[in-house]
Amino acid sequence: MNTTKLRFITLPALTMLCALSTPAHALKVFACEPEWAALTKELAGDQASIYTATNALQDPHQVQAKPSLIAAVRNAELMVCTGAELEAGWLPVLLRQAGNPAVQTGQPGQFNAADYVRKLEVPARLDRADGDVHASGNPHIQTDPRNIAAVAQALAKRLSELDAAHASVYQARLQDFNTRWSQAMQRWDKMAAPLKGMPIVVQHKGFPYLESWLGLNEVISLEPKPGVEPSSAYLSTVLAQLQKQPAKVIIRAAYNDGRGSQWLSERARIPVAVLPFTVGGSDKARDLFGLFDDTIEQLLKAAK
Repeated sequence: MNTTKLRFITLPALTMLCALSTPAHALKVFACEPEWAALTKELAGDQASIYTATNALQDPHQVQAKPSLIAAVRNAELMVCTGAELEAGWLPVLLRQAGNPAVQTGQPGQFNAADYVRKLEVPARLDRADGDVHASGNPHIQTDPRNIAAVAQALAKRLSELDAAHASVYQARLQDFNTRWSQAMQRWDKMAAPLKGMPIVVQHKGFPYLESWLGLNEVISLEPKPGVEPSSAYLSTVLAQLQKQPAKVIIRAAYNDGRGSQWLSERARIPVAVLPFTVGGSDKARDLFGLFDDTIEQLLKAAK
């Protein structure tokens, strides 16, 4: 048989194989941040078609409500976001413009990860003079793997409710993820043991969950108030504070402007650890496992 005839025979067979391997209907998921896109992929696999609204080098507080995002929300069957007001500056606009009843607030199609963990830094009072303060507490829950584990349980349940025909798939994938995640957490806890009690400076109040998990000691923040860029005068105040109460490392997220951290690093003579903060924030943070592998690696490297 010549190759021309072989090609005509095999192409329909390949088409049939592709059709059999692709779900008849993949759940359309709109993920606000990369960490939730990655977690949904772990739990749903090919059963979900996932659109990620932001990337690791974007400030998740400040996102432009582009037409492409509106279209993605309009088509979504499930929206997976952080909540706790992290997306308050842009998500309500998308929801209003998209007009999709399935993912509106209070509907099963809207899932907010922060609803399933204990929030830190919940303010005793609300005053905009205090900076970018979130009423529900600090929303950056993804820096603690224990929170990821808790959200995974709730998200698998929601996926099963919305797509009951594949509930067994979601539960099986959850069980597999839980096993691998538990093993990884044991490894991370062992690797990070030398970091316990380490005094740090943070560029933005984005790491209280990481600090809680690893036992880090935050000495001061480079922001005079959450979300407020430091002036040169304030940076000088931070430098003076560090002369009285030294820190070992300055921590910033990959998306943060590094100029303030670098200024302080050069004068206080302490290194900067640039943490991925979410999936995609570094070459090694390609998934949730890589996110924490690289986070600990960068902290250990800076702490030497």
